[in-house]
Amino acid sequence: MSSRTENFIVEKSLPSARLDKFLCEKFPAGSRGALQRLIEEGHIRVNGQIVKPTHHPHAGDKIEVHWPEARPAEAQPEEMPLDILFEDKSLLVVNKPAGLVVHPAAGHEEHTLVNALLHHCKGSLSGIGGVARPGIVHRLDKETSGCLVVAKNDETHLALSEQFAAREVKKIYHALVCGEPARESGEIRAAIARHPTHRKRMAVRDDSDGRAAHTSYQILERLCATTLMEAQIHTGRTHQIRVHFQFIGHPLVGDDTYGARQNARVKELTNYAAPRVMLHAKHLSFIHPRTQKPVSFEAPLPADFLAALKLLRVKS
Repeated sequence: MSSRTENFIVEKSLPSARLDKFLCEKFPAGSRGALQRLIEEGHIRVNGQIVKPTHHPHAGDKIEVHWPEARPAEAQPEEMPLDILFEDKSLLVVNKPAGLVVHPAAGHEEHTLVNALLHHCKGSLSGIGGVARPGIVHRLDKETSGCLVVAKNDETHLALSEQFAAREVKKIYHALVCGEPARESGEIRAAIARHPTHRKRMAVRDDSDGRAAHTSYQILERLCATTLMEAQIHTGRTHQIRVHFQFIGHPLVGDDTYGARQNARVKELTNYAAPRVMLHAKHLSFIHPRTQKPVSFEAPLPADFLAALKLLRVKS
């Protein structure tokens, strides 16, 4: 990625928002850590001045963002099988298997989706995501399977990031939840933030730290002690579906982080123990940045999900 500079004016004052968090909303393709480094290194300036990541944006501020030339990816290419649903010169959509980490991080420097993509695409991945996650526009948790789009060039990366930020990308998931929800369909609007004491977990928070989150759902099939749900997320918060279904009292099957007690009850009633969090990104649709035409993709349910449905149908 060659270096470039973007300028924009802050439209309204955000007295409770830090600059780094504000920029995360505007540039979802960049990690908060990467944006903090750019601010601290002086690549991002407010009214021509170097500021700290904790600076609060004000209406009328001119923000200048200089994206330096991308460093070579530190992750190494690895020949790994990829289930590719679609590919062209601009992007590819993969069906990510459960258990595969998306991008390298502490403890997972190898055998990630990025390692496989670097081998498959042979250097033709967008550099905007930084050295650890070239081409990655959005992510799925390690245990979540299904549709994930990857950008091959910077223009595609920026265009897709804008669609995600504007909530124009349609993301539909299939989820197995504990218990039997009373309502056939519903909306969950509950802000999400980092858990105040368990820092690796998220939680519904109604204080200033919470970020707006919206999930809609409908029941697809009632099973033994569990329910197959379809969920559409209208925002993209970390662990959103897992936290929202816990919030309404029906955590995901296999999710001991957010529903250990309910999962113990499911195992007691059905003798079924899930191999993972039972969440699958079934459908993804967006406007193709090059053709400007709508495109849609579907990832079939994986074998472990189908096996769970078969077992829980017999017992219901």
